[in-house]
Amino acid sequence: MEPCIDELEIFDVGGTNVALASTGAVASSSSDYIVADRHDLKYLNDGTYGNNRSWVSGEKSTGWVIIEFPTEQEIERIVWGRDRKGSFTDRVPVDYTIEISSASNDSAWQTVATSEDRRPFNPKAKAPPGFSIEGLTPEESQLAKKFLAEKKGLEAKLLAANSRQNVFGGRFRQPDVIHLLSRGDPEQPKEEIAPATLSAFGTQPLESSTPEQQRRQALADWIASPENPLTARVMVNRIWQGHFGTGLVDTPSDFGRMGSKPSHPELLDWLAAEFMRGGWSIKHLHRLIVLSATYRQAGSIQLAAQAKDADARLLWRYPTRRLDAESIRDSILAVSDRLNLSMYGRGFDLFDKRGGLTGFRPVESPQGEALRRMIYSHKVRREREAVFGAFDCPDAGQSTARRRESTTPLQALNLFNSQFTLDQAQAFAASITRDAGPVAAKQVELAYQRVLGRAPKEDELTEALITTEAHGLAPLGRALFNSNEFLYPP
Repeated sequence: MEPCIDELEIFDVGGTNVALASTGAVASSSSDYIVADRHDLKYLNDGTYGNNRSWVSGEKSTGWVIIEFPTEQEIERIVWGRDRKGSFTDRVPVDYTIEISSASNDSAWQTVATSEDRRPFNPKAKAPPGFSIEGLTPEESQLAKKFLAEKKGLEAKLLAANSRQNVFGGRFRQPDVIHLLSRGDPEQPKEEIAPATLSAFGTQPLESSTPEQQRRQALADWIASPENPLTARVMVNRIWQGHFGTGLVDTPSDFGRMGSKPSHPELLDWLAAEFMRGGWSIKHLHRLIVLSATYRQAGSIQLAAQAKDADARLLWRYPTRRLDAESIRDSILAVSDRLNLSMYGRGFDLFDKRGGLTGFRPVESPQGEALRRMIYSHKVRREREAVFGAFDCPDAGQSTARRRESTTPLQALNLFNSQFTLDQAQAFAASITRDAGPVAAKQVELAYQRVLGRAPKEDELTEALITTEAHGLAPLGRALFNSNEFLYPP
C-alpha cells in the first residue's frame, strides 16, 4: 500500500518544529496521491494531525519527501505518524532513510539515519540498566548520589499520583439530529426537534447545533435552579425517608396529583429551602435532621397518640424500623471482628460466577475481599442474595423508590442456621474469648456490650452463662444476632 504521513515534524535543539510551512519550510515529494480536502502534499507540514489532512505517496510501498529550510538548521529529532488521532494504523512508514544536504551542494546527500539503526520494539524486553557512578570522581559521585535520591523521590510522587482512584470517563460527540416521529415510527421522521425541557415549565429550547456538553450543563443548571424547587423537595424527602423509613411524602417518586400529600408540608418546604441555602450540601441536611428533637425521640408507645395515629405519620414517636439487609450483614461481620473496611476497587462476588443466565451458586463462606461492606457486592440481576435476600435485599432486577419491609419465618431460619451465620458466630466467639479472657461472665458481658451496646440484665446473664457453659459462645452469638434489639434500632 502507499505510505501515508499525517504530519512530518522536524525539531531543532530548542524544541521548535522548523518543518512547518508557516515558518517558511517548503515540502516536495516523489509523487502524490491526492484526494480533495483530505490527502495532499500541502498537508504534510501544515501543523494538523489526522488522516483527513495527510500526505499519501503516489507509489506503492515507496516514495520520498524533502523539507527545505529557508536557513541552515541544527536538528535534534524527526517525528512522523500515520494518524495520530488513532482512527487508522495501516500504511505507516517504518522502513526509512534520513538524508541531509546543504544549499551549497544539492547533489551531495549524506545518510544520517536508517530504520536499521532503530532498536527493535519488544514489549517484553527489560528496561535498560540504570545510571552507574563507576568511573566518577568522589565529588561527581557525591553529586550524582544527591541527584539520584532526588530522582527517586520524584518517581515515588509520580507513582502515587498515578495510583489514585480511577473514574469512568467518556468523550463527548456531536449529538444526533432528533426528529418528531409520525405515530412513533422511526421510518417516518417529521420536523427536527431542538433540545428542551417540557414547555409546561416555561423554559426556552436550545439551538439544535448546541454541543452535547453544553446540553448537559443546561439540563443540570435547570435541575438545580432555585427557580425549580421540585428537585430540592424530592431530594429532601428521600433523605428524610432514609432516616425515618417513610418520607414526608410517602410516594417518593410521585409528587404529582396521583401521589400522596405531604404529612408536614411546611416542614418539607422549609427543608427544601434550607437545602438550597446550604449549597445543596447533603451532609448539612443529615446533620440538621439527626440533631433535631424529632429524630432523637424515643420509640415508646403513647396509647392516646397511637389511637389517633397508629403509623406515627405525625412523628409523635420515633417509628420502629428494622435494619436493612445490607446493614444486618455488615453489622454481624463488624461485631464478629471480621468486617473488611477496605475501600474502592472491584466488587466482590455473592455467587460463584458473574456471567450466564442460570446456575448461580451462592458463596456460603465468604473470605478476604468478600468480607467487605455489602455496598461493594457485585449484583446479579434477578438473583437474590442467599441469606439476606430474605430480608428484602433487592436482586438488582429493577430499581425501587422505597424498599418494602417484610417479616417471614425464613428470615429467622436464615439468620440462625445459614452457613454464613454459623461462620460468623464462631468468629464472634473467638474474638470475644480473645478480648475478654477465660472468665465466662466477662465474656457474656462483652458479648452484650458489643452486639447490643449495653450490659446484660441479671436474668440474661444467668441464662447466657448456662448456655455458654453447655455449648460455648457461638450459640449465644447466634441468639444475639436474632434478637429484635439487634435488628431494630431503638
